[in-house]
Amino acid sequence: MKLVRFGPQGHEQPGLIDPAGCLRDLSLVLPDIGPAQLNDAVLDRVRRLDWDQLPKVEGAPRLGCPVADIGKFIAIGLNYADHAAEAGLPVPTEPVVFMKATSCLQGPNDPVMLPKGSLKTDWEVELGVVIGAQARHVPVRHALRHVAGYCVVNDVSERSFQLERGGTWDKGKGCDTFGPVGPWLVTRDEIAHPQRLKLWLDVNDQAMQRGSTQTMVFGVASLISYVSQFMTLLPGDLITTGTPPGVGMGRQPPQFLKADDTITLGIGGLGEQRQLVVPFQR
Repeated sequence: MKLVRFGPQGHEQPGLIDPAGCLRDLSLVLPDIGPAQLNDAVLDRVRRLDWDQLPKVEGAPRLGCPVADIGKFIAIGLNYADHAAEAGLPVPTEPVVFMKATSCLQGPNDPVMLPKGSLKTDWEVELGVVIGAQARHVPVRHALRHVAGYCVVNDVSERSFQLERGGTWDKGKGCDTFGPVGPWLVTRDEIAHPQRLKLWLDVNDQAMQRGSTQTMVFGVASLISYVSQFMTLLPGDLITTGTPPGVGMGRQPPQFLKADDTITLGIGGLGEQRQLVVPFQR
């Protein structure tokens, strides 16, 4: 299934995309798409509905982040060897884990705002993994059972904040609008092989990133197992799993986002995003 949340920011309603590509309203069936709705029992109930009987949503409403009330936004760094090389950093022997602020979450097509004082705002297309069942010290062989679904994430990053201001990476990763997610959450039954997905990102229609989850240093199952050693993963938690090469800081010369740039990105089977870059606004 492709689950969505649609409507004005802060007032999104649950929905799904039917096989014909039509948006259907789920608000008479579910109160929202959040932690309480991501377990297998609820998802199976929605899967068994007669979708043709659900109200069709006309027009093209705004899409919000497809999961409400995300508790933790966990990110993995340098998880593609060729991206680590372009960043001039060694391939990690264990996953690099950091956090993105949940206040940066937004819809897939909402504008990306340059933070105040930004010098080096960059792009990163990534596979997002949404947890559907609690995971604590989960073995790799069982890890994917804890996944509700997958989605596209743009891990927008301010490199001067991240790398030149001391401390951890978090300060360059959680600025407002730095977490576009969606357009939808694709349930795990539709993604048989999360390590066989193509990723791409363009800026102003120029190809920047092309990659495959096949070249991850640590695969999805390994990441879930690893992170669950250090924190309990709860339904609704989001893990974004690293980016392939082609980010702005790796180009020669480096290239960063500026106002009026357009970012388009996507992952095979998971949909596409499009964002306009706008200047800082209070």
